[in-house]
Amino acid sequence: MLENWLMPQLNEDSNDYIFQQDGSSAHYKDVQGYLNQNLPQRWIGHTGKEDGALMQWPPWSPDLTPCDFFFWGFVKDTVFVPPLPANLQDLHNHITAAVALVDRDMLTRMWNEMDYHIDVCHVT
Repeated sequence: MLENWLMPQLNEDSNDYIFQQDGSSAHYKDVQGYLNQNLPQRWIGHTGKEDGALMQWPPWSPDLTPCDFFFWGFVKDTVFVPPLPANLQDLHNHITAAVALVDRDMLTRMWNEMDYHIDVCHVT
């Protein structure tokens, strides 16, 4: 999915981005190798000595990542309400509709809340 779908989509939109790897152990080594080769110094994540990451990021840090902090929860809360998707195409349509609901104001509120959350983590 990363090589055949996500990266072509990202590169079609822009070549100016930084990829955040979540550090899931199931995909860790394969994805790291791919990122080192295709996005040197343009990815962050759990790293080893030989990795070409821009910076190290702790794995499984939902309290510090915008996608885990807000986006996935919002999409799940929007998609999995009755009537539930009946098939794969219906699920795709529900997810697409949920993502389309995210607007600039919602993202601004999320960043403000995340800024507060990071301050709380720092103090703790």
